[in-house]
Amino acid sequence: MRRVIRRSSPGSARARVTSPRYRSRVTTPSLPRRLGLADAVFIGLGSMIGAGVFVVWAPAAEVAGAGLLIGLALAAVVAFGNATSSAQLAAAHPTSGGTYAYGRAELGAWWGFVAGWGFVIGKTASCAVMALAFAAYAAPPGWERPVAIAAVIALTAVNAFGVTRTAIVARVIVVVALLALTVAVSAAFTGADAQGWAEADSLWSAGGYGILQSAGLLFFAFAGYARIATMGEEVRDPARVIPRAIIIAFAIALTVYAVVAVAVLSALGADGVAASSDAVADAAATSGWAWVQPIVRLGAATGSLGALLALIAGVSRTMFAMAREQDLPRRLAVIQPRWQVPRRAEFVVGGLVVVLVAVTDLRGAIGFSSFGVLLYYFIANVAALRQRTPSRRYPRALQVVGAVGCLVLALALPWQSVVAGAAVVVIGVVYRALRLRLASR
Repeated sequence: MRRVIRRSSPGSARARVTSPRYRSRVTTPSLPRRLGLADAVFIGLGSMIGAGVFVVWAPAAEVAGAGLLIGLALAAVVAFGNATSSAQLAAAHPTSGGTYAYGRAELGAWWGFVAGWGFVIGKTASCAVMALAFAAYAAPPGWERPVAIAAVIALTAVNAFGVTRTAIVARVIVVVALLALTVAVSAAFTGADAQGWAEADSLWSAGGYGILQSAGLLFFAFAGYARIATMGEEVRDPARVIPRAIIIAFAIALTVYAVVAVAVLSALGADGVAASSDAVADAAATSGWAWVQPIVRLGAATGSLGALLALIAGVSRTMFAMAREQDLPRRLAVIQPRWQVPRRAEFVVGGLVVVLVAVTDLRGAIGFSSFGVLLYYFIANVAALRQRTPSRRYPRALQVVGAVGCLVLALALPWQSVVAGAAVVVIGVVYRALRLRLASR
């Protein structure tokens, strides 16, 4: 009997398994470690300095008045608990995805999925906020949305050419934004009078609920340290670098926000801040320095771009991690071989943000984003609370404060934001349940 030897044709299963393109899909892809401490700090600052410092004061003052200062303190306490939890988890699990990966490792796959889904939806909304904030400062009247869309496309392209380019651009953007804020704050204090502090005895005039709402909105400003954790797979010596970078970036950002809050209230008063669509620039204008307005606008536009750049990178890494575990389509887990980035995930994030920019409202997006991110950090705190002694770096009390604070602030957000956020989370849970059921068949 003659033996028939069949050669594998180029399209056969055997040929597909040995081809580099197919192998990238069936093996577990990983990202190269290229970022140092300074790179990680600047990426975190790029998210935090531009993630609300120019746009969050008006909605916070609208619900809390001068009590936004108390709201800022509450947000800072909760954010510090979250930051230490993220640092502790990142040291033990230095991989892409942030709390998505931590939740899976410490609590189980469903916890991780809810965290990752909350982060993706919340921070995609944040991307839209930053793009619209940039356009509000940089675009001529009537051209805000087209300019915002162009910014999203441009920064998605920057991220697509490697994480080192993202880090370089982030450094430049953060320095420009901080210089502009320094000028704006100096001008605001120069033009300040007793107007803002005349309301100091009415910090509680909006009541506890209004202050909690402002804290939930201001928390939007402190969530940038998650970008460091979500990119943990690309940081060198992650057990040492990531915790340090998170705490350093948080401390710098908190200082900046506290100074800016005092400056705008001193110059405009709570009612003036609530009525202003551009509180930082309006506060600087009280100095009478004609040349300060263009500098503030430049800083605001630059800071918003920095946040957008880091946000797109962070969301794409979480999406990449979820796809790698098949919680999102597997095709999103492919790494571009030359630049070593999850380019497909980045393009999907950029496309989603373009759609949101075309249809969303700036203030509504802030509340929706805060809900998703607070849910994400609640799971981070619970995961850190479950870690055993060898992995512990901070007292459990901080994780309890962070977890309880996240729940309280999430429920204190405007009801529209809570309903919309909860609805999208339910959609994600139903999607995963259906996918698992189909896979089991």
